[in-house]
Amino acid sequence: MALITRVTRLFRADLHAVLDSIEEPELLLRQAVREMDEEVARQQQRVEGLGLRHDLLKGREAETGSFLAELEEQLDVCFDAGNDELARNLVRRRLEAEHSLRALQRGRGELEKSLDNLNATLEQNRARLQEMKNRAALLASDGGPSQREEAWAIPNGVVRDADVEVAFLREKRRRVQS
Repeated sequence: MALITRVTRLFRADLHAVLDSIEEPELLLRQAVREMDEEVARQQQRVEGLGLRHDLLKGREAETGSFLAELEEQLDVCFDAGNDELARNLVRRRLEAEHSLRALQRGRGELEKSLDNLNATLEQNRARLQEMKNRAALLASDGGPSQREEAWAIPNGVVRDADVEVAFLREKRRRVQS
């Protein structure tokens, strides 16, 4: 059983090594940057949408406030004329408008909190995106991993027996002298 586990582990390690060599890190990094850029754009659109909704709620609040002021004037006229039935209807409309105004204010407050949170998240994501772009640019300017690997490669790829013999004799002499 242990032998099967070890063979399975070796097979997985070899498979991962093959996949790592197939994948190009530069392409993966560029794709990750593109995906982050798209996500930041989506968040920006959401912020703009919430901003428009916020402005709409603010406008409705102003309209409701104006309507309440108008109702107050109409109530004054009704009470001056002694028309209690009409005044009662206006009081009902005023109460409905006040409830509506409070609901609008609550909704706008919640929307402002959401907008603040989304703006903070958006700024963090923009900073991360810029950091990733900077790293990608740094990797591109260094030539990426492929050039670094080539720099460490053996020029001919072959070590001759004579080279081994010379290095062996040098090492032997160094050890004798110490």
